Amino acid sequence: MGRNLSLKFCALSTAKGMILNMIKVENLSYSFPQKNLYNKISFTLEDGQHCAFIGTSGSGKSTLIDIIIDPEKYMFDGKLEIDPNCRIGYVSQFSQLDKPKETTVFEYIGEKFIKLQNEITSICAEMETSSDIDTLLEKYQQAQDAFDAINGDEFESNINKKLNLADLSNHKGLMISELSGGEFKLVQVIKEMLNRPDLIIMDEPDVFLDFENINSLKNLINSHKETILVITHNRYLLNHCFNKILHLENMELQEFDGTYIDYNFSLLQTKIELQELAAQDDEEIKRNDILINKLRFLATEVADASKGRALKARVKIQQRLMARRIKAPFVDIKQPNISLATDNKIEETIALKVNDYSVAFDEILLENVNFEIKSTDKVALIGPNGTGKTTLLKDIYKNDNDSIEINGDVKVAYLSQNQGEILNESNTILEEFADVGFETYQEIKSYLSNYCFNDKLINQKIGSLSGGEKNILQLAKVSAINANMLLLDEPTSHLDTYSQIALERAIQNYNGAILMISHDYNFIVNCMDYVLMVENKTIRKMSMRKFRQMIYAKHFDKDYLEIEQKKKSVETEIALALKNTDFELAKTLSVKLEELIKLL
Repeated sequence: MGRNLSLKFCALSTAKGMILNMIKVENLSYSFPQKNLYNKISFTLEDGQHCAFIGTSGSGKSTLIDIIIDPEKYMFDGKLEIDPNCRIGYVSQFSQLDKPKETTVFEYIGEKFIKLQNEITSICAEMETSSDIDTLLEKYQQAQDAFDAINGDEFESNINKKLNLADLSNHKGLMISELSGGEFKLVQVIKEMLNRPDLIIMDEPDVFLDFENINSLKNLINSHKETILVITHNRYLLNHCFNKILHLENMELQEFDGTYIDYNFSLLQTKIELQELAAQDDEEIKRNDILINKLRFLATEVADASKGRALKARVKIQQRLMARRIKAPFVDIKQPNISLATDNKIEETIALKVNDYSVAFDEILLENVNFEIKSTDKVALIGPNGTGKTTLLKDIYKNDNDSIEINGDVKVAYLSQNQGEILNESNTILEEFADVGFETYQEIKSYLSNYCFNDKLINQKIGSLSGGEKNILQLAKVSAINANMLLLDEPTSHLDTYSQIALERAIQNYNGAILMISHDYNFIVNCMDYVLMVENKTIRKMSMRKFRQMIYAKHFDKDYLEIEQKKKSVETEIALALKNTDFELAKTLSVKLEELIKLL
């Protein structure tokens, strides 16, 4: 592939003044050996925008981010223009500790400030004894300019403000090693923000965050005045944080200036219009098919030359009709067909008992835990990061703890938040399913096609897949086991919104027991019967009604989740109307949906 990389400043003049385009992409195309990712995509990212970057798993979002950050590493077609003065900060989807354990939160966040401060102090001390004052003055000025550029004089105050905003004000003196994974992710975000890059790029910063931390992340994003580009599938963040949407789908990209809720509504209206046009085209194509068959019979059986000419003309018309059929890469999005099946549905009985369970590492995480789950219960296990939820789930799966009793008729399957525990990343997708119970490769291929893995992809190494694709693959593997109890640890992590909806539907239709760790409160409300809540190193059962009341009081405006539920219900009704080609009903329902959206 060729490449046209232009590192230059780009600006668009408007009536209100000058809008600065930090990034401008024109007709960019890029491919992997097994997959084409982009076909002549174009977009701009302007100064001060908070942009959500969305798309189905494996569509190439993270790769596009990598191209923006380090374009010299990639061979692509098209233009990528970046302001040469644009400083880019980056927060990975992986919380990697890159500092020694003795580093405090304050020292970690303030690393750049402290380094420049020490450098300035050192230069000043050297000036007292050195004769090369001019060189030192130059060094001093460079260091001071760098310090001023990141608002160094107020860095302690700004650190305190950000920590307070993230509800981490009492963590300033803690060692980095004492933080949970979610807390450390927030600290990484704060550090990047205070280093004052022109653009911060975050790749799924919400993955594995509990809801307290999700709310803190929302506050941090909304308080930031500079440009932000965030890959996320989290519906709560999407609804509350962004004023621009980039949607990558089926090798094409669409940009939308506005909120995610408005964008989704716009897509739905477009879908209604397009499907109505497509239905009209289908009717015309059917009529032409009938006419073509008649003409073909007359031209061959009756040997009528005029009918042969008419046949050729009609075939050309049909070809034009087929060619103009609506292509809708953003509204016709293929969802995985997730189907959670069981070998045998057992009558309602106790599937799992936990009696006086305790677990400790450096300190006690859980003690005197007692609960039971019936054979058809769907239960969410919730609580802050680092409280022992995953350890409990693993112990249930291993079933070698005297405090855990699993019914002898129960077959268990496990989905891990650490995908490498379940998937062998050196295997191809096809190889991974060779020992799951399928008799032929054709059976595997047919099964995996339901999960959006086509013939090209199934020979790809698992290690090369996106996080979302790996989780879909885990779900496919879990389903193939046909277990009647599922242990799911953060099953929605990395999943795009369409796959989340497909998983919701699969869980609702599943006739076995589920114990699921999740921090996605919307997902819990849509799928689960009740919650088990980690609190004060033990676990207590909470009804869904009380759970709703609790999260309303702490996190949501009044009636937010009810409105979201009603909104989803209307969207489902619209989908059914479209399936039945009842376009008038779909249009009527879209008006109802618009009224609900105004309430959010």
